[in-house]
Amino acid sequence: MSQELPQIIPAPQPEVEETFSAYQTTREFYHEVQGRLEFKRYCEWYYTTAEMHRQELQKMRGELNIFRWFRRL
Repeated sequence: MSQELPQIIPAPQPEVEETFSAYQTTREFYHEVQGRLEFKRYCEWYYTTAEMHRQELQKMRGELNIFRWFRRL
């Protein structure tokens, strides 16, 4: 029976290996591109949020601090 298996199961063809290699390379490339786009979006969100926080801090520094009155007691 074991002598019949090599005849039943064909050996992988070079075309299949090349196709699989190309598929794997393409998949890795698109995965890398997707990761970079997600990172770029995150950085843009982070910088936008940080700028909003800076503006809010400047606004808060200009407001009257009523809590300082209570701490002087």
